[in-house]
Amino acid sequence: MRLEYTGSMPECIGFLLLPRFSMMAFFSAVEPLRIANQISGKPLFDWQMISEDGKPVKASNGMSLLADKAIDAVHDLPSLAVCSGFDPEAYLSRPLMRWLHRLDAAGCALGGLDTGCFLLAAADLLKGERVTLHWESLPSFQERFPEVSTSDELFELGRRRFSCAGGAAAMDMALDVIARRHGTQLAIDVSEQLVHERIRTRRDQQRMTLARRLGTHRRRLVDAVDVMERHIESPLPLAEVAQRSGISLRHLQRLFDSELNQSPRSWYLGLRLERAHYLLKETDLDVLSVGLACGFSSSSSFSRAFRSHYGVSPRQMRKAQSQ
Repeated sequence: MRLEYTGSMPECIGFLLLPRFSMMAFFSAVEPLRIANQISGKPLFDWQMISEDGKPVKASNGMSLLADKAIDAVHDLPSLAVCSGFDPEAYLSRPLMRWLHRLDAAGCALGGLDTGCFLLAAADLLKGERVTLHWESLPSFQERFPEVSTSDELFELGRRRFSCAGGAAAMDMALDVIARRHGTQLAIDVSEQLVHERIRTRRDQQRMTLARRLGTHRRRLVDAVDVMERHIESPLPLAEVAQRSGISLRHLQRLFDSELNQSPRSWYLGLRLERAHYLLKETDLDVLSVGLACGFSSSSSFSRAFRSHYGVSPRQMRKAQSQ
């Protein structure tokens, strides 16, 4: 799904399916292309499902999809989307890395759906690029690959790379590609067939607005939580959170008590521990590194807070995840 395409028709897009890939993201990307072909009455797009060995691949929901080809049978593609879900780097073998680099050298635009950019970054194929991922995966990606520029956009389309946040965002990216290639009206017609309320732009938010997530429209409270969410690794004193939100510390405490039934200190700690929980599940960072990434000064202070919140230590939680 490169930004521009000038080759022969139909435009072929490869989908590399990794074990435990997101079925939702894959179908959200493919269905708009299929419907565009149907409405236009001609083959505008074609797609291939590719696995490393050519065998079926099981998605994260337990369903398996047949692959059209193995990687060693694919030598030329305009675009390739890496479709992954949980722990994508675990599936980056040497043959797969060599194949991705050969496609890149041949001019193929490489992209990631959902967490696919983890694999591309691990293969050293995202230097100088800007990518997006699912909002829940962005923090761990930024920890793992600090040299790669990221955004929280729904999708990114470039000349050499593309990426999307997964889920329904893959549909919006496909609709954007259809509009660029074949006109806005066709994209609208496809969107209506999908009962997709509107075609979202890349700048639409991945998540609900913070006010909706919190269930409040108290602007100062929303501002305070936003400040906290942007300062997980280096937590701010509550007095500074209040100052940046334009209120006094006492007013901050009253807002949290009345609107969220928690103290600001407890809420802030919960945010940091939620981030730590995700990093322990989805990355191979050691426990100390996870704690430091979430604003804890030592492994012992992190373990105490984590155990108090979740009932198990960080090491116990990670061990349970690996079983």
